[in-house]
Amino acid sequence: MKAAIWVLSATMLFSACKSKHPSSLNPGKKSTATNVDFATKNGKTKKGKKGAAPTAAEPEGFAVMPYKSQVVGPNLVFVEGGRFTMGALEEDVMNSRDNRERTVSVQSFYMDETEITNLNYLEYLHYVQRDSSAEVVARTLPDTTVWYDPLSFNDSYVTYYFRHPGFRMYPVVGVSWVQANDYSIWRTNFVNASLAKQATGKPKKASLGKKKKGQAMAESEALMSSARPTVESGYVLPNYRLPTEAEWEYAAKAMIGTQYADENQSNQRIYPWDGSSLRNPRGKHKGEMMANFKRAKGDYAGIAGRSNDGAIITEEVYKYPANDFGLYNMAGNVNEWVYDVYRPLSSMDFKDLNPLRRDGYLDEEKRYDVKGYNSVINDKLRVYKGGSWNDVAYWLSPGTRRFLSQDSSTAMIGFRCAMISTGRNK
Repeated sequence: MKAAIWVLSATMLFSACKSKHPSSLNPGKKSTATNVDFATKNGKTKKGKKGAAPTAAEPEGFAVMPYKSQVVGPNLVFVEGGRFTMGALEEDVMNSRDNRERTVSVQSFYMDETEITNLNYLEYLHYVQRDSSAEVVARTLPDTTVWYDPLSFNDSYVTYYFRHPGFRMYPVVGVSWVQANDYSIWRTNFVNASLAKQATGKPKKASLGKKKKGQAMAESEALMSSARPTVESGYVLPNYRLPTEAEWEYAAKAMIGTQYADENQSNQRIYPWDGSSLRNPRGKHKGEMMANFKRAKGDYAGIAGRSNDGAIITEEVYKYPANDFGLYNMAGNVNEWVYDVYRPLSSMDFKDLNPLRRDGYLDEEKRYDVKGYNSVINDKLRVYKGGSWNDVAYWLSPGTRRFLSQDSSTAMIGFRCAMISTGRNK
């Protein structure tokens, strides 16, 4: 009898403790502010009595669309936000002192699991060339001459690296910060157009059968011109964009892999993996390099037959192990553009929540003697991070940072996109 009473009491207590409060995913059937019924139920608009349409005497209520969770865009990986120590953990051998250690917090977000590939960018060019003027297309093209060097025979890369099928899954290079930003805008519009097509009840996939002449092009044009649902519908993805420097550095370090109990972390990280070594410490790949970088002067990969990092220039984006967030090549292969304007005092003037330097605020470019050629600092310099196939190991540490004009490009810089996470921290 006592056992039965305890079970009954526990059941009642649990029922009492179970929250019945509305949430973003389940706002309920009525407004908590006005007690009026919402206009939707199971995704369908309520109608008047006996199926009649709402009348002036019985107006349609406020529509609340059903929503389960944020639609995860293609190639995106969820990065749970948190606190971390931002800044350089290696010795400051460059004596730049531009990324001193400080504690900041970053909200949860999404990030591409890989760098944007040549194939991704060729797809982009395909649609731009159909819809835009020759001038716009010319501004979109990557600069393949970044491979050219008067003292090197890299001529083949100038011709083949971007367009040859053998390099499809290699990271696109020769893209400026401005071009990377434009790609992010196009990708947002294109993916949301696809979601709009689904939201309006049209077929999700085109027929795989033979198409009449011009049908494929007509379907693609219809996709891009689809009416975009409202933000409230839940079908619209937030914007793809370049990650902030803080987001990129946080995602690269992936300190979630060092956590063991109650916010305790077993160690700090110099690289996106544990330890101070650049080699895999365990498993069948023990002793192999964890990233693609320049090992020493004149040594880009090792010797034939035992080529350790496997790549003299860039390599396919899934080649090396992912970090603890599931992100590939957050060290090596190519550097990556981030959103921030470069300032040497970024570590001094900053917000400790989602820090970003979008312009010269508190550190205006007029303070620097650009006209007198004593400085190059202005509002068109953008940060890039991560190290590349042509960089020594020092630059593979997420805390290191460099800058380049937003209109410039090299064979060592690519990019990936990020996106905010709406309505959840985990």
